[in-house]
Amino acid sequence: MASDDLGLPVSVPSAVRRVVSLVPSLTESVAASCPDVLVGATRWCTHPADLDVARIGGTKNPDLARIVELAPDLVLANEEENRKADLTALREAGLAVWVTVVRSLADAFASLTRMLAVVCQSATPTWLTDAATAWLDVPKVTAREAAVPIWRRPWMVLGSDTFAGDVLARLGVRNRYADHAERYPRVTLSDIAAAPLVVLPDEPYPFGPADGPECFPNSRVVLVSGRHLTWYGPSLVEAPGVLAHQLASEVF
Repeated sequence: MASDDLGLPVSVPSAVRRVVSLVPSLTESVAASCPDVLVGATRWCTHPADLDVARIGGTKNPDLARIVELAPDLVLANEEENRKADLTALREAGLAVWVTVVRSLADAFASLTRMLAVVCQSATPTWLTDAATAWLDVPKVTAREAAVPIWRRPWMVLGSDTFAGDVLARLGVRNRYADHAERYPRVTLSDIAAAPLVVLPDEPYPFGPADGPECFPNSRVVLVSGRHLTWYGPSLVEAPGVLAHQLASEVF
């Protein structure tokens, strides 16, 4: 009997042959490590691009009946991305559910190492070792205070204790809301606009050149890859270089 990141016991079979993933990061991680076990993933699981498995809805509204139908040995989930009620329902249907908790890079490396050891029943994959190495001694590319919107209508930003916040901190970004009581607070547009730097990722809200920068005419605005900022999987290998380049770019 193994325990997931919540400390909950998970009855994992001696050989895991069928896995459904409810989290894009976990889907990509398993696909890069032991792809043959994946039988289902959400519609938001876009990497790898050639992933050919059953689609079971979204992260917040999975098709529970379809998941049960797939008869997975293990369902992979995340305490932030998936709803507790859905995970409870899957457990009550007799499925083993493994929940990750990732709020920093250190969490990501530790959590993925444990999860993949259970799912793939093999040594730590090379890409995960490469990712950990890539994040050693990352140079600071900016020292500016920044606001990092993740949604608009209403405006929401990165607050305290988030994976993306830790990623940016390692690159020198001082999050304007790092000490906020909430992890994803709602704030006013004027407060965001007071930050000298505004970092706009293209997910979860799809900020882009024509949607977002126009709101901050007096701030420096950079557009960054949401996948490299918020996903904790194989994308972590190239994330330091990608994000450093984007943060250093004079876009708006």
